[in-house]
Amino acid sequence: MNILICNVGSTSLKFKLYDMPSCTVLARGWTERVGSRDDAVFGYRNELTGKGCVLEGQDIPDYQTGIEAFLRRLTSGGDAVLSGVGEIQRVGFKATLSKGHFGIHEIDGEVLEGMREWIALAPLHNAAYLKAIEVMRGFLPEARFVGAFETAFHRDIPLERRIFGVPYEWYEKYGVQRLGYHSASHGYIADVLNAEKREYAAISCHLGGSCSVCAIENGKSVDISFGMSLESGLIHANRVGDIDSGMLCFLRDQGLTEEEILEGFQKKGGLLGISGVSGDLRYVLEAADAGDRRAKLAVDVFVTGIVHYIGAFYLDLGRLDDLVFTAGIGEHSPRIRQMVCEKLAPLGIRLDREKNESCCGGAVISAEDSAVCVRVIPTDEELGIARRTYELD
Repeated sequence: MNILICNVGSTSLKFKLYDMPSCTVLARGWTERVGSRDDAVFGYRNELTGKGCVLEGQDIPDYQTGIEAFLRRLTSGGDAVLSGVGEIQRVGFKATLSKGHFGIHEIDGEVLEGMREWIALAPLHNAAYLKAIEVMRGFLPEARFVGAFETAFHRDIPLERRIFGVPYEWYEKYGVQRLGYHSASHGYIADVLNAEKREYAAISCHLGGSCSVCAIENGKSVDISFGMSLESGLIHANRVGDIDSGMLCFLRDQGLTEEEILEGFQKKGGLLGISGVSGDLRYVLEAADAGDRRAKLAVDVFVTGIVHYIGAFYLDLGRLDDLVFTAGIGEHSPRIRQMVCEKLAPLGIRLDREKNESCCGGAVISAEDSAVCVRVIPTDEELGIARRTYELD
């Protein structure tokens, strides 16, 4: 079965075409800076031949143009892997959330309405997916569309860890609760660990532009740093992370408009907000090394938050067998891994400095005398979504 996986951002598109159930990647494509008339980047690669292209300075003003460009490469020319779009049987989306739909669902009118109803919790993400789904349906009218919602992996979290201290009626009527995200990533980490053992306690640290820590017990999520919205948990590249609910009223009293406050929470917060340098940790670290005190503060806040959640989840689990780092920062920043693990020394965690520094791809980076196995596992969100999309009855 040919399954196309779509990962949609506010200005980006990523695609992988899988042959399932073999999990073979046939082709991949990507578009950056969607919305640009002369500065977009389009890429395509036939994974069977290794041939493809990267084209800069492209005119890709909208999702329709980007999707059409990928499907054209996929089905025509020397790098094509299909003879026509009709050979795509299913399309899986790394969707964010839909009211009342927390797992893997066929995307029908009810699911789309749920996405619209909860758009306030993920305005950029849900708006992007709603538009991309609409466009993709026009190109693939016969395909079955599936949403792998980013809340899916966290449905087994006990209610006492999901519910907030608000009137219970809000939970019943409006669904106010800790939803959790990054299911594709943490779920993939669970898949890797499940293939090795049946019983374990692990903590997965997804650290990138968006960040979260997840406690996993025997393949199931039992706690997550995210709350109900994406502006929660750890600080992110430019999103605020955990805040005091009273801040909104306080900032209004200081003369800020709601638009200014939300922009600070959603676009100008996080690493960017504290450092004043960038939301990209690489540049924040460079500035910190050059003596920028705010940049150093941003790094310290970031690490402290990670350690805070790991410590809390360690107690939730009662033990810890595996500590996993994944995603852009988790996979590629030995410095952050070292800073986190040094603070976790009271748990008996010890890094092998040489293994940590030389890690490229997946590896065990803990020392032999470490009480916990510390690992780097590159996440493959698309593969996890492809598996769930294939498995849906």
